[in-house]
Amino acid sequence: MAEDFMLSALNAERASLARQDPDHPLFHVAPPVGRLNDPNGLIVDSGAYHAFFQYTPEHPRKLVYWGHARSTDLVHWTYLPPAILPDSRQDRNGAYSGTAIGTDDGVELWYTGNYKDADTGEREATQCVVTTPDLRRFTKVVPPVITRQPEGYTAHFRDPQVWRDPDDPQGSYRMLLGAQREDLTGTVLLYRSSDLREWHCEGELSFPDAGGAFDRFGYMWECPNLVRLRDEESGRDRDVLIFCPQGIAPEREGFENVFPCVYMVGELVGTEFRGADGGYWEVDRGFEFYAPQVFADRARAWGRADPALLLGWAGNAGEDDQPSISTGGWVHALTAPRALALADRRLVQRPHLPGLPLEHIGFPDSVDGDGARVAALESSRSWRFSASLAHEPGACLEMRVGADSGLVIRLSESLLEVDRSRTRYPHGGIRRVSLEPGWAGSVEVVHDRSITEIFLGGGRLAFTLRSFLEGTGSG
Repeated sequence: MAEDFMLSALNAERASLARQDPDHPLFHVAPPVGRLNDPNGLIVDSGAYHAFFQYTPEHPRKLVYWGHARSTDLVHWTYLPPAILPDSRQDRNGAYSGTAIGTDDGVELWYTGNYKDADTGEREATQCVVTTPDLRRFTKVVPPVITRQPEGYTAHFRDPQVWRDPDDPQGSYRMLLGAQREDLTGTVLLYRSSDLREWHCEGELSFPDAGGAFDRFGYMWECPNLVRLRDEESGRDRDVLIFCPQGIAPEREGFENVFPCVYMVGELVGTEFRGADGGYWEVDRGFEFYAPQVFADRARAWGRADPALLLGWAGNAGEDDQPSISTGGWVHALTAPRALALADRRLVQRPHLPGLPLEHIGFPDSVDGDGARVAALESSRSWRFSASLAHEPGACLEMRVGADSGLVIRLSESLLEVDRSRTRYPHGGIRRVSLEPGWAGSVEVVHDRSITEIFLGGGRLAFTLRSFLEGTGSG
């Protein structure tokens, strides 16, 4: 059966027109064919970066694999055959998201197997393992390691993150899992193991300093990811919890996407996330961003790559109608890698593309009718640049991207405005983001055919969008 699934995927890739599509990114991970969503199993091994991802090569047929791409410079990616196939009962309805961890024998890929009974419609979510000695040969562990959710929780029980506990002298392992309580509220569960095979549930992640702010915070928490960073301001190590709460109502500016992605800062002690006082922030303010994950490193004892590198899905639920699906038979991409830092308890994200030169551009003295300095970026292909906003009262700059200026990025001291209403994918139209003092002083833009990422204030704000422009080039 496995051979049939692999053959189906490879045949779809061979017949694909994606690589000839001028919208297909050059240095962002994008599917060879079909649909891509969450990044999975990100790991560094012997200087090579491996990015797995949710992959549906026969989209819209809903058979979810793990796709696989490899790079040594985070710019040039080689696409390898799918690593996990939905070829067994435990994952017949999809090999869902998860992470990677290095072991003495190689690497283990942890994921959620999704099974749905065709007669009753009942779902089963199990936590599954694939072992690999070399990140080329993959073997499933059968049966699943965790066969069902604990009492009191529904089958919305998925997206394991597994790591070695740096605070345990015995070197035990921990796991985060997104979950839903039977009262249909979201949470995160914590598990512990001494050998990666026998696990016990420690309980829910609690927030003793949040005053109940997260007790009924959406109906499901997807893709939890924990990373420890040193705060550049205080010099203190802190834990950053990133997750995607579904079903929260926007209570302030932002949170305009169908499902948001947020983070909070504290300290994980047992099952308590201490110091999180109820504050949370969106990881990215753009039109498309979801389910980010931080690279593990097989060679490091704690398991995280250094610097901490993040990839996210430049997409969201219900956005499969992008132009590329009709022109090239593919949809969605991952973001560029981002180096993470922490400054005064706020996340900082900087593009990490060592193989892609950064150019600094100056803005001309000419201004438009609104007094903005304008740069027309006619090439709609792939580039990366930085610029600075003049330190003068009322300063404003405007970037017009594409042969027809279809994408407009306007920046003042207090506001970022992104207008894609005249692109081939105008979803959302115009989005405005209020800026904190100092954020507008510098801007870096990464553009790759049909994806644009904007970073302000040295990475204090990130904004991702798909930007399908007229006249996209092929180079």
